[in-house]
Amino acid sequence: MQFYYGIQMPLRILDEAEFWKHQEEEHTVVIRELVSNLEQTFVDALKQWETALGQTHQQIIRFIESVVRLGEYVPNELYHQVIQLVSFCLQQSQSFIQLCEQIKTQSSAVSQNPTAKVVINHIIRESEYFTGISQALLSSSASSNDSSQ
Repeated sequence: MQFYYGIQMPLRILDEAEFWKHQEEEHTVVIRELVSNLEQTFVDALKQWETALGQTHQQIIRFIESVVRLGEYVPNELYHQVIQLVSFCLQQSQSFIQLCEQIKTQSSAVSQNPTAKVVINHIIRESEYFTGISQALLSSSASSNDSSQ
């Protein structure tokens, strides 16, 4: 993600988060469908994650609608709320990655399914991409806050 969007940056950040939260939500289904004999504890965990990621996705959409309605002016308070939401999304993705790693290493069903391993590794890499851009954004935001004080 490029960081030269100026006043549109909050909207660009939210677009990115919206896309990746939707991806992660879909990935919970992909894993469950791909590994039909997945242990019930992992199935249950993935279903809970599907719900949580869906809720985050909807929250992001509400923020996008708010930013779009405001046009070119995004009040500092809303911008800080966007940053807090991105921080939450980052933490959520890191926890989702941990679950995927746990499934990959602890599930006997996955250990017997080479395709599942490849897909889960791909899912992990995609979520890591989002965590990387989120960290860069948060770091950039912290730097600009430091310089404006």
